[in-house]
Amino acid sequence: MERPGDLWRFAGANGITQLGTQVTIVALPLTAVLTLDAGAIELGLLSAAQMVAFLLIGLPAGVWVDRMRRRPILVWADLIRGAALLTVPLAAWLDGLTLPHLYAVALVLGVGTVFFDVAQMSFVPAIVPKERLERANGRLEVTRHVSVLAGPDVGGWLVTALTAPFALLADAGAYLVSAHLLSGIRAEETPSRERTRRLRSEMAEGVAFVVKDPVLLRVAIGGALTRVALGACAVGYPLYLVAELGVDATTYGLLLSASAVGALAGATVAARVTARLGIGPTLYGSALLTMVLCLPAVATGPGWRLLAFPVFSALAGGAGVVFNIAQLSHRQRITPERLLGRVNASMRFLMWGAMPVGGLAGGALGEWLGGYAVFAAGVAGLGLSYLAVVLAPRIARTTT
Repeated sequence: MERPGDLWRFAGANGITQLGTQVTIVALPLTAVLTLDAGAIELGLLSAAQMVAFLLIGLPAGVWVDRMRRRPILVWADLIRGAALLTVPLAAWLDGLTLPHLYAVALVLGVGTVFFDVAQMSFVPAIVPKERLERANGRLEVTRHVSVLAGPDVGGWLVTALTAPFALLADAGAYLVSAHLLSGIRAEETPSRERTRRLRSEMAEGVAFVVKDPVLLRVAIGGALTRVALGACAVGYPLYLVAELGVDATTYGLLLSASAVGALAGATVAARVTARLGIGPTLYGSALLTMVLCLPAVATGPGWRLLAFPVFSALAGGAGVVFNIAQLSHRQRITPERLLGRVNASMRFLMWGAMPVGGLAGGALGEWLGGYAVFAAGVAGLGLSYLAVVLAPRIARTTT
């Protein structure tokens, strides 16, 4: 039975977690750059450390999520990530903060995020009926992007006011509040009964479901290319905008929040767009639009050219979030409940597992050619990654 309060708690926890995460997106690399004098290679390693968990444990995590109740996984993932972040300001206060410490914290955050993301996507169909998935996912995206909109600004302000290591206290607190909200959800869950099967067989079943579905496979390929580009952006953004253009922490946070302005607008209309056009045309059209709107951001530079970054980030963010809501709702609708964890984990593995490659490549490229080169490569890669969907026009005819 649907409990409206459960969705509100879930959305609130999602928004609070994302607010803290956005602070970390600003504060963690700036801790490395401003406090520990990290260069391009070190930033690449930091980005890779946070994403490598998707590659190492992404598939097994899906099996475990299907075998267990998902709400406790969400709560424990929040608590562990909050505790890990608390060690950074503590180490800074004791004058013992090092880059290896940041790498370890990034790795723990990555492991917690793997379990949280897979469990979260698999938990939504237990909270709302399938015919309301677009609306529910749209509401979650609204709360998420309100947080994404405010988070970088808050992160930049906190870095300026408290220094980067102590700004991470905000994210640690956000995880603890999120854990409290999630613990109050009472939705009924039915864990998988397939515990006697081998782990490898259960993982393979999730991967096979993705590979055999042409829409999911194209989305996974495009998502993998997107995450490679995002890995490069994680290096290129601070290296170019902060280190080379001299943007201060507060302005840097404002620039990063620009995409959330458009994404927030996209999230509010995604359900209506999908209902009007159908799932196939929505997927194809939003992918094409995102690609076209993303590419001009490579013109970002000093002076008035700095405006290219927030303007095109906002436009591409609006189209991109419509695509994300449509593909996630489609996946949740066509996947049997007993496979949701494994299918979501397979998608995350195929997409996010590629992100460390982008971080490491971005670090090497930045060391070799400088900040703008890795910035431009990352931004261009974000746009071109949607070719995986755009080059398959039959996706526009998808009806389920």
